Amino acid sequence: MNARADSGGEIDASELESLRRCLAIGDAAAGSTSPNPPVGAVVLDRSGQLVGGGATQPPGKAHAEVVALIQAGSAAAGGTLIASLEPCAHHGRTGPCTEAILAAGITRVVFGSPDPNPVAGGGAEVLRTRGIDVVGGQLHDEVRRSALGRWLTATELGRPHVTWKYAATLDGRVAAADGSSRWITSAPARADVHRLRAEVDAVIVGSGTVLTDDPHLTIRNESGELVAAQKVRVVFDRRGRIPSDARVLDQSAPFFVSRDALPDALSALYEGGVRAVLLEGGPTLATAFLEAGYVDRVVGYLAPALLGAGPTVVGDLGITGIAQALRLVVEDLRLVGADVRVTAVFASQEKAAEAATEE
Repeated sequence: MNARADSGGEIDASELESLRRCLAIGDAAAGSTSPNPPVGAVVLDRSGQLVGGGATQPPGKAHAEVVALIQAGSAAAGGTLIASLEPCAHHGRTGPCTEAILAAGITRVVFGSPDPNPVAGGGAEVLRTRGIDVVGGQLHDEVRRSALGRWLTATELGRPHVTWKYAATLDGRVAAADGSSRWITSAPARADVHRLRAEVDAVIVGSGTVLTDDPHLTIRNESGELVAAQKVRVVFDRRGRIPSDARVLDQSAPFFVSRDALPDALSALYEGGVRAVLLEGGPTLATAFLEAGYVDRVVGYLAPALLGAGPTVVGDLGITGIAQALRLVVEDLRLVGADVRVTAVFASQEKAAEAATEE
């Protein structure tokens, strides 16, 4: 069964399967490659057998294509390279992947997404001019749902991709009336949050969350020990309210306190190499991000509990009618311990209109 590529040409079922493998490889590298994209690549020999594969390494080290080609060795000659992103054609901290592909004797390249970076993009055309059969633009929706998709969003918008994570009761309360919120969700759900932190470059909260909960915002393993690769902990504190002994300011992980306006702070993070962030702040900060249109994905943990009173997940968004609701499309729904985890992205205008009509 063949699939028509956006750029012309056809790919077969085994190449599609390999491309999905590349997305999975890239997902496993999420949080370790920025500012480079989390790319996966594989090499198939002349007979279509898998002979190499790998992910982009941390900054300054090999890209996924080079890792896969090194593993394949001489078996790459006359074979096919498949990558989740268009191979780069520029000299950065490492050489162009296009040169490595040509040197290895690859005759065909299949990739998932064109590279929107004007500096690194254009590899497909370089390869075509050298006689390589190139097919691109595959599995668009699956690419966008992957870790690479989050990097693409950041590159296109010039700001980090934002995943807003929250935990709430079934009636939408993030804390009880007396302000207590530990623990709304189960231990497995809390452990799952550490996985989310590992996939991004920075974790964001506001000063209110620091004053109320004094979070640590570190990543721990299943044994409760701090892992070596910690993320930048970002606190939005425009009024200078957080105390010097707050746990988020200790030496267990990097931290950054921002007193800038929201767009300026996100721009500064992007310029610093941050491409994906996890927003863990309370309702006030979440509302500010939503009003500014800076939330790209939502991960909600819903506990089977009712409080009836207490702060809600989000504040007043100025919505007065159901037609103005911010519509989302659920990408994943599953049980995590006793809780339900919902992963959703904002619907396009067309899908939002359809949802409103169906109601």
